[in-house]
Amino acid sequence: MADENKTPTAVSDSALDEQMLLMEIHQPMADEFNWSDFVTIGFSHHIEIITKAKSLEARLFYIHESATRFWNKYTLRDYLKADLYNHRGTLPNNFTTTMPSTKQALKAVNVFKDEYLLDFINVEELDTQNEDLNERVLEKSIVDNIKRFILTFGQDFIFVGNQYRVEVSGEEMFVDLLFFNRELNSLVAVELKSSKFRSSYLGQLSTYLSALDTYVKKPHENPAIGILLCRDMNQSFVEFAIRDYDKPMGVATYRATKDMPERLRNALPDIEELKKLL
Repeated sequence: MADENKTPTAVSDSALDEQMLLMEIHQPMADEFNWSDFVTIGFSHHIEIITKAKSLEARLFYIHESATRFWNKYTLRDYLKADLYNHRGTLPNNFTTTMPSTKQALKAVNVFKDEYLLDFINVEELDTQNEDLNERVLEKSIVDNIKRFILTFGQDFIFVGNQYRVEVSGEEMFVDLLFFNRELNSLVAVELKSSKFRSSYLGQLSTYLSALDTYVKKPHENPAIGILLCRDMNQSFVEFAIRDYDKPMGVATYRATKDMPERLRNALPDIEELKKLL
């Protein structure tokens, strides 16, 4: 006979936070869909969604996002091409254990994706063995196309600067790309890596975040968030490596047009032809 006075097994706060996040991160289903969203967006939006989003869940997601975030047709096309529906909320991160609240962690999970399509990058320029040079080339490509990068990166990002200098005890540090996100009310430091993820990258990024929180963050802002943008990663290993850090960080990958399957590449306009038209 079971002991009725036995104390139930305790569940850690972090585990509860993760369970709450999993419950919250879902897309609207038909029975909970706000049909005012449907009539808010234009006919051309619906054509884009119906022809490019294959599942009902994905279509409802893009309708809702288009209506509530006031996407125009071209913004919608970019997010459809980047497959936002499947990449949102899957970023390997430690947000639930490092952010002030579960609500803030949920916002961060929804802001960042696990993969970004940077179709303005010429990956042939990154074939050199010099990683530092590769990262400078990658950074220059992003800065030269900063409007397109912000559109790809997500909503409410403001570009602060590249090679952002922070000095600590006479030592200089330079953050590759620094943004501010209005929704999260946080600085966002992006470190660019032209190679596969390495655990040592997290230590570097964590130090940058400490410096930003101490010397750059305003009193009314939330702690800075770090995003590592790598060429490739083993997601299970990243989740293991990142879990014990006390600064909010996530790891994402990027791909360029050349990395895409030939079927998808053929659907995109030729870059040289596009240049001539512009």
